[in-house]
Amino acid sequence: MWSAPEASIALATRDLATILRVYRRLNRLSQEKLAAVLGYDKTYISMIETGRRTISDVATRRHIARTLGLPAHALGVTDADDADFAAMLQFGDSTVRLAEIARQSGRAVDAVNELWPMVARLEARAAEGHIERDSLALLGQARVALGVSLGTVLPEERLTAAARWTGKALIVAQRLGDRAFLAHTLRMHGNELRKAGHASAAVARLEQATELADDPTGRGTALALLSRATGELGDGDRFDNAITGYRELLDQHPGSGLLFNPFTFREIELRGLVATGRAREAVRIIDTAQVDAVPAAPQWHIIERVTSGRVLVEAGDRQGAAEAFSTAVRAAEAHRLPHQIQRAIRAAKPGQLHDVVADGEAALQRLCALLGSPFFDT
Repeated sequence: MWSAPEASIALATRDLATILRVYRRLNRLSQEKLAAVLGYDKTYISMIETGRRTISDVATRRHIARTLGLPAHALGVTDADDADFAAMLQFGDSTVRLAEIARQSGRAVDAVNELWPMVARLEARAAEGHIERDSLALLGQARVALGVSLGTVLPEERLTAAARWTGKALIVAQRLGDRAFLAHTLRMHGNELRKAGHASAAVARLEQATELADDPTGRGTALALLSRATGELGDGDRFDNAITGYRELLDQHPGSGLLFNPFTFREIELRGLVATGRAREAVRIIDTAQVDAVPAAPQWHIIERVTSGRVLVEAGDRQGAAEAFSTAVRAAEAHRLPHQIQRAIRAAKPGQLHDVVADGEAALQRLCALLGSPFFDT
């Protein structure tokens, strides 16, 4: 409740009379009923709200905060735990940004380890009802960042956990009404749904994200993910529409970010063509010179190598495919990306690349042992 716009404005005043009036209005309580909740007389509440009684003692203010689910610092009373929580909020945005930098630089495990403690504390405060708008906004950011980081390090059979966290972030984003954050969360949730095997639901979220995006990079990112999801759905027409929109936007604006750039475009186009039954077109593209671009993050080189290997299998180039898959497996193990190894294994089997499959399964076992249950049992 304290995250509602009217409540947020009331909390910002730090005025107890204003806060109590807003609390009653939002909960449709009379002064008499609020007095009963707090254990006071109706006259006492009336005097506070009209300014005839000023509450200055810490014990009473703490009692009101605790009973109404208020963050204690909103009433000017804090204990050590609340002060520590306020400090965490102050640096929360930086924590999320640093975790995102770690993930994008190929250190997703570090990102997860950075985010877990903060998310746990925020979830606990939310469960107690002691959370206002700023805390809720940070909770949403942390949930989506954690979900995406988990989606990078978890094996395929556990990717539902990543989608669950980004889905929890979407609940917050819808409540906050921040258009940019909602578009971002829809993109990330849609992508995690796709990875977890829910392509139809992913497409629905990503179409929403595309409509909401106000900037070229946001829209380009949404179209990139939508292209991938429609491809995995096997819907050739929708894939063509999405990838065409992606290409046109990329031609109009310099690409930036992990997903809105020429390198990523090529990988997504190749994968989509194969997934929609047009392997010959993908082979023709891969036979052309590689675009003059580099991946925006280490994991994208790995993703591209697996996709290229899959296309080379379709082209009958077993040696080229084996080299691409082997490169991907080695790099995926180094960057702790189990589901990319699983992708390589699955794509190598139709080409009967037995050595690649064996090497991939061995790498996967080593990686599972290294990461351990905190990640694989999430």
